[in-house]
Order: sequence, then structure tokens, then C-alpha cells
Amino acid sequence: MKIAHLDAFSGLSGDMLLGVLVDAGVSLVSLKQELKKIPINGYRLSAKKVIRHGIAATKLDVILTKNVRPARTWKDICRIIKNSEISPDLQQKGLHVFELLFRAEAKVHGVPFEDTHLHELSAVDCIVDIFGAVIGLHMLGVERLSVSPINMGSGTVKTAHGILPVPAPATAELLKSFAAYGSDVPYELTTPTGAALLNGLSAISGPMPVSIPLRTAYGAGSVDLQTQPNVLRLTLAHTLGSALQPHETAETMVMETNIDDMNPQIFDDVMDKLLEAGALDVWLEQVIMKKSRPATKICILARHGMIAKLAEILFRNSTTLGVRIYPVDRIVLDRTIASIRLPFGTIRAKVGRLGDDVMNTSFEYADLKALSGKTGIPIKQLAADALRAFPNSPAAKKKL
Repeated sequence: MKIAHLDAFSGLSGDMLLGVLVDAGVSLVSLKQELKKIPINGYRLSAKKVIRHGIAATKLDVILTKNVRPARTWKDICRIIKNSEISPDLQQKGLHVFELLFRAEAKVHGVPFEDTHLHELSAVDCIVDIFGAVIGLHMLGVERLSVSPINMGSGTVKTAHGILPVPAPATAELLKSFAAYGSDVPYELTTPTGAALLNGLSAISGPMPVSIPLRTAYGAGSVDLQTQPNVLRLTLAHTLGSALQPHETAETMVMETNIDDMNPQIFDDVMDKLLEAGALDVWLEQVIMKKSRPATKICILARHGMIAKLAEILFRNSTTLGVRIYPVDRIVLDRTIASIRLPFGTIRAKVGRLGDDVMNTSFEYADLKALSGKTGIPIKQLAADALRAFPNSPAAKKKL
């Protein structure tokens, strides 16, 4: 599995992340071509090498060619992205980052989500930063992102809402689940965009996982600091050995709570909300509580950085009064998504590999159900057809 670890000793912003991805090998030409698929204009990308305290880094700038920074709502951003030609998967990832920005701003300013306008954060340069980062990580083949404790800096920052303390309120809200610290550097080192990218891409907060480093890259911030190099370091690496090793020890958590006083119909809604928010898995177990009361236990598997967000969903949408949380080890296969073409349509499949060998294939039930409804063919027959077609697809190297 290819991972990317960020050392945020001088904080993190959208342009720093874009710069470090280009420094790590993302083609600026290819990045520009992908970003052209989004229907926005009035900007150009520029990358150059700079030196920050003796470290060579890439400084990437989103240069606005029109002096217009419109305030946009969530619906505005959705309309722009859904009218783009980038892949649905990347659309979803980028929109998730933007949604977190809107929710953070709505919360800190006490404004309803649907009425919230982002000013600096919704301008063209922010769209480019967020979707450029999502596209760049995809180009590098990064499957997991981790980040060191994050330097937030200190002082104040000028915004559309006036002079605000560092970290900006939205940044503080978005970094709730991450190890972070203030410093005597009198600048805003971590921006809301950078914090939203970490949160929205489910970055793991902690030290670099045990792995084999492949490449180290540096992305430069705008200010040349007097006290330290203003750069973001990225290490591309492969996890050690075969997939049959517990790569995720304390980084993966189980959350669980017992509920005996809630309408059972509500569990379906709670599970959907948890999965949409980024839970790795959600399941229900039947248990017997004290005084022989039957109850349902909600169990959630999640990255450490998602704990606070998922706990809030539980508290808001169920009758629980508390949640148990503990770390677990996981042994996982390397997983990819394949598309299996049948005469009647396409079905996605999760493919689990051990090295080059395909060990397991799980077809997307929603695709099977939709295709069955369209054609009248039973789901079990479609699954059998897809299984027969799978070894001939580009995703399969060996037959099951």
C-alpha cells in the first residue's frame, strides 16, 4: 500500500499541499489539464523552486487573472463541481472537503448551513487548491494519508469577518481530532483549507507508520520565516512486507454503545449517517443488558481522526448517553475498485490482493440491485455473471 506522510512543522495550507505534490512528482501539465475539467476560469498555475533555510522546495501559486472573489454557498460549489468532467469519485472527495468547510463556518458563526457563505474560502484559488490536492494524491496513487502534530502559529489573521485570532475559528473546529500546537511564529501557519483537506481526506494524526520511504518532497509556504523553514514535507512510502501484517494498530479504533430505548427504525438512519461521514464500517449486535433487558449495540470501525465527528453523529441522532472507544489491530488486503462490464451495464467490485494474487472480490450490492431492477435479472445471477467476467477484466491479474 502506498502512503503519504506529512510533516507539518510549519503548518499546512492548500497551496503548500499542492506544491509538495508537484515536488513529489505530479506533472504540473497533467494537473492543469485535469483542473480544466472544472468550469471555472480567471486563474493560472505557476510553480517554481525556492530555498527555505537551505531546503529546496516547490512554491506553487494560484494566480488570479480576474479581481473577483465571489461569496458562494454550498449549492454554488455543488453546481460547479457536478457540472465538471472530473471523475465521480474525485468529485465526491472534493465536495466532502468543501462540506466540512461550510459546516465549520456555519458552526463558528452561528449561521444555518444552507445560508452560510464562504468568502475567501470559496474563491477560485480555494477550488483549485482543494481539487488540485485531491487530483494530485490520486495521480501519485496515495491510498492513505497521515500527518504529524500540526504547527498552527500564533497572532491574528485578517478575514472578511474582521481580525480573528490564530488559529482561525474554522481551523480550530476542523482540527479537533488532530494533534496540533501553537508556537511563537507570528503567522497563520495552518489555514482552514489545509485543515479541511486533512479532515476531509481522513488523514491519520500521529507519527509516520512503519514503512519503506520511496521519496521525500517539500512544498513552500508564502512567507520566508526567520526562525525555521516554512515548508511542508511529504514522504511517499510503501507499507512493510505483505498485507498480512497489522498496519493499523492504534490508528484504527472501535466505537460502540448499547441502546435499549430507541425506535429500531432509527438505526438504519444512524448507520447511513455514520457511513456517509467516513466510518470504515458500521454494524449492529444484539446484546442482553442488566436486568435482562434486550438491547442493540452499535459498533463502528473508524480512523482515529474521525472519532469526534462520529461521536457527535451518535449523540445527535440516537438516544445514547456515552460511547466506548478502544484501539484495534487490523490485517487488511490491498484493495482497489474495479469496474466489471456486463451486456446490461457496469458493476463495481472491491478487489482484495495479497501481493499480485487476487484473494477476494466483493461486488457492489447497490450496483447489482439497480441493474436487477432495470433488467429484471435476479441479483444472484448478475453476481455470477460478474464473477465469470471478472478474470477477463483489466483489474484481474490471476483467476479466482
